Amino acid sequence: MKIWKLVAGILTIVFFIIVAFQSCAAGVVNALEENGGSSGSAGIIVAILMLAGGIVSIATRKSSGKGGNIALIIIFGLAALIGFAGHGNYSDLVIWSVWCLINAVVAVIAIITGKKNANPTDFGNGEAN
Repeated sequence: MKIWKLVAGILTIVFFIIVAFQSCAAGVVNALEENGGSSGSAGIIVAILMLAGGIVSIATRKSSGKGGNIALIIIFGLAALIGFAGHGNYSDLVIWSVWCLINAVVAVIAIITGKKNANPTDFGNGEAN
């Protein structure tokens, strides 16, 4: 999972730039059409959460605890929820929401597989105490 967290973190930070620019364009379209849409604002929120998730993913890639994965589940899950709920005329936001959902699911898998690999009776000397 270390390599996945590093690669996904870097990709997510790069995607942040794309999502931010697309969200600004969607916001301008909403303003010009005066359609009352808020997909540009939802996109900016998703972009900020993606940036935060990418940074957390990179920063916690070597940690053995669950805290980083729980943070990733919350950040990416919230981004996916906001993206799916507020995409409106900004249809690319669904794609970015799916990316966030994939990252949240991988963080859940990391927690589940982390429990299987942990041996609470092993204290580093090869013997159970």
